[in-house]
Amino acid sequence: MYITDVDLNRDFNSAVHYINSYQEPIQPDILLRLYAYYRMAHQNTSHSKKSEEPIIKAFKFNAILQVLHLDSIEAKKNYVELVREEFDFNMS
Repeated sequence: MYITDVDLNRDFNSAVHYINSYQEPIQPDILLRLYAYYRMAHQNTSHSKKSEEPIIKAFKFNAILQVLHLDSIEAKKNYVELVREEFDFNMS
């Protein structure tokens, strides 16, 4: 699907920007998957802020556990694909 890492990084950054500027509510299950893919894409699996509720921490932790098998390239691909599928987002 991607010829170079540059293409993947461009699409990933575009998808992240799109989600960050998205104004409508996002379903919690989709938001958790995006969160986990993003964290794995940056190889950052450390825990959340201390001020978060324990239940939120638990959901985020569980989401990351489900994608620990992915390397950063696969996580970026999955993030982009999820944004394309759920938000009808197309790269220009």
